[in-house]
Amino acid sequence: MVRVGIIKERRGNERRVSLVPADIKKLVSKGIEVLVERGSGEGAYFLDGEYEEAGARVLNDAKEVLSNVDILIKVQPPSLEEAKALKEGAIYIGFTRYWENPEYLNVFSERGITAFALEKIPRTTKAQFVDVLSSQATIAGYKAVILAADLSPHLFPMLTTAAGTLKPAKVLVIGVGVAGLQALATAKRLGALTFAYDIRPAAKHDAQSVGAKFLESPVWAEGAGGYARELTEEERRIQHEFLAKHIGNSDVVITTAQVPGKRAPLIITKDMVERMKPGSVIVDIAADNGGNCELTKPGEVVEYNGVKIAGPLNVPSSVPRPASEMFSKNMANFLELIIRDGEIKLDFGEEILEKSLLIKQGVKNE
Repeated sequence: MVRVGIIKERRGNERRVSLVPADIKKLVSKGIEVLVERGSGEGAYFLDGEYEEAGARVLNDAKEVLSNVDILIKVQPPSLEEAKALKEGAIYIGFTRYWENPEYLNVFSERGITAFALEKIPRTTKAQFVDVLSSQATIAGYKAVILAADLSPHLFPMLTTAAGTLKPAKVLVIGVGVAGLQALATAKRLGALTFAYDIRPAAKHDAQSVGAKFLESPVWAEGAGGYARELTEEERRIQHEFLAKHIGNSDVVITTAQVPGKRAPLIITKDMVERMKPGSVIVDIAADNGGNCELTKPGEVVEYNGVKIAGPLNVPSSVPRPASEMFSKNMANFLELIIRDGEIKLDFGEEILEKSLLIKQGVKNE
């Protein structure tokens, strides 16, 4: 019998859990045994009793889970101690931040672990059912707007009252990926005038589909895998001149631009912020990877010349229950790729497994 395990997330401010009871019930019905460390779901408001009712075995000790499972599923990368406790030859599925975490990955190599990095899942239509970057970006885009509305001294909708008419807020979203689209849609639902900017031509139709005005970029830079490529120095200069004007006219700017495995691209410079009106707000949800704004301080809200700049970290974790439900569904789908007829069968000819493979039985996948 294949054993799948989850443990409590202990890194930083993580409140999500990698599998929720509803999906565990389905796994158990297929003959899969699931081990859960006690308290794993508390941060997302899933109680131990719910896991037991779903058919999971709830254990008191994380090490007991780690030493007995064939497959470990996590949200955040494991600690060095957790990596050392994981059963030799086991499979790890989760975020890895492989570009900055060599220590535990070296332990994985020593212990013959096979590791799949969720950051490396291809951003294709075929892979959408396991694409955690997209599912979690949906949460981040929504929450970014709620945070912006809370920080802003303006109301988002236009209001006509006996005391006069209040103009709607102007919200500019930079980066029209999944997070950006959700931010645009949420801001629109709140009544704001929405504007979108992206250097990928395909983003124009997407932005317009949620009612935003697309700012025609003087620079186009479509890259591989649906991401934007890095701009040249001349392209950065052109983009700077174009964006500075529109950022200065906005009440709220939300930035979402990221490149997996690299620092987030710097888009909003100090001089751009200086052109914004006092009371304006920037919410930089790329803060986890350095931020898109020069003045962003990850994990803080700072004020510069009357402009508030928020750099929230791990935004999906701030809405832990739905974020966990979406993450869990992606993981249950991922397990279907590797568990067949009650056995682990790794087909590395399958694109999703091939592209997301980080370590195969201890050997790093270059």
